[in-house]
Amino acid sequence: MDSGTSDAGPPDAGTDDAGIPDAGEVWDGGAQTLEDPGDVVEQAPYSDCTFTPEIGTTPASCSDPALFDRSMCPAGALDDLGTSGAYEVRMLASNTSYQIGFTLRLPSDGGVGTIDGTPLLFQDVGAGKFFFGAQIPQRFPTPTYRNRIFAGCTRPEPDRVNGCFVWCSPEGRVTTKGSFTALRPGWGRGEGEAKGLKLVSESAVPLSFPVDIYVTKGHAYVVAIGDKPGGGGLAVYDVKDPAHPVLKKRIQLEGDTYWNGAWAKDDALYIASANSGVIVYDITNPADPQYVRALPGGAINVHTVHVRGDRLYGMAPSPSSQTLMFDVSSALSPRLLDRISIPDEILGGVHDAFAYGDNLYVNHTFEGYIAFDVSDPMHVRELGRYTYGDSFSHANAVGTFAGRTIAFEGGEQLNAHLRVLDVTDPANMRLIGQYALRPEYSIHNMVLVGTKLYIAYYQEGVRVLDVSVPPRPREVAYFNTYKDAPPTRPGSEFFSNAIGIRVPGDGFIYVVDANRGLLILREE
Repeated sequence: MDSGTSDAGPPDAGTDDAGIPDAGEVWDGGAQTLEDPGDVVEQAPYSDCTFTPEIGTTPASCSDPALFDRSMCPAGALDDLGTSGAYEVRMLASNTSYQIGFTLRLPSDGGVGTIDGTPLLFQDVGAGKFFFGAQIPQRFPTPTYRNRIFAGCTRPEPDRVNGCFVWCSPEGRVTTKGSFTALRPGWGRGEGEAKGLKLVSESAVPLSFPVDIYVTKGHAYVVAIGDKPGGGGLAVYDVKDPAHPVLKKRIQLEGDTYWNGAWAKDDALYIASANSGVIVYDITNPADPQYVRALPGGAINVHTVHVRGDRLYGMAPSPSSQTLMFDVSSALSPRLLDRISIPDEILGGVHDAFAYGDNLYVNHTFEGYIAFDVSDPMHVRELGRYTYGDSFSHANAVGTFAGRTIAFEGGEQLNAHLRVLDVTDPANMRLIGQYALRPEYSIHNMVLVGTKLYIAYYQEGVRVLDVSVPPRPREVAYFNTYKDAPPTRPGSEFFSNAIGIRVPGDGFIYVVDANRGLLILREE
């Protein structure tokens, strides 16, 4: 999210009258309050097939195909189904509305497939069949595992298979059953690669899992997390010629491989580290960052960073959830002012934040979206919060439109999407608009510049919305970053593709794609 630095666009990301959209409508500030059903909504079973033994019983074998009643499945539905590929799978148990997902991978060489990196016990896919199973570890309430078995039934669209599933304990007892839908990744809604955006350059990032970017002084600073020791760190690119970025330096610290966020002020670069908090680098020479210090000292997981004026905020979900507030009037020498936390937080913790005026708007995952008055750093006050069913509040941006303070909030889970909130009165935040794409994918980050909202939307790529009429966000451009290529890492693909984004005001959009690296786009 961009706001509050010299290269980050308008500091308020909007004005009292934030402009006239292309359609010519001028918003007067009025909006109906919408009902929010939450991210977990009622969903009919995806398929008529079912595992016939009841929950609590112990059949001879949970992996016996004959125990799946597929009499209602249309003949020939799966006949031309291929034997390989990837699927994003959502499971709907018969006794809950909550869905969980995973990535199924079936190698093109006929090798053993995987569920989020766990090898399948068996697979019979293709030529009319979609039947597979795996032994999946389960940590709670005690460490054990579940055998998960899946049987395809229908094909409501060419890239989607629906069916039914069962989970069985190590003893073979049926613990859960229900239906599933499996979507092959790809560009949605019949879209082409792009509309209104053009790819200027693409650069591989020589790190394991690139996740965020900051652009300043003609350089792009890309940080990465490591899914293996030594995989994370910082890559520095000279982007003075955006069509030809030049990798200038790669930085990695031993034993400190999970760098998830970046921001800069003056000659200081701030990096969010899962091991050592906020790492400060001197970028007086922007191509050659020099390590200065790590703050506040000791082991602490800072997941994201945000700068507004002379304040730096570091969001630390663990070991105890807190937002660190620093004075950075001397950019290379941050001074800790306070640790902001909320009482009784058990799960999730703080994830991200956006400072606007005297307030700090914090994404507190399971606890929702919370506004704090930070005008006096010695007396921070909670002003209010917005919560919704099964929330996982993840990212946000705030601006002023028609005299109203408007927040754009994004969740990160199945069915998550963009919420538009009127937060003029933080004690009574109201939902006034929404924007959603396919439920398999969610938002990772966003940038508000004037009346445009730029979103890194994972496998939905980059989305640009005209938000000059906040209750009715209107998509005006997109770039699908997904490519049908071998995976760059094992495990889930839920967090793949467009993940980090900056719009520094130089006429270009800088995107980090977890698979492709650094993409530089231009609006057409």
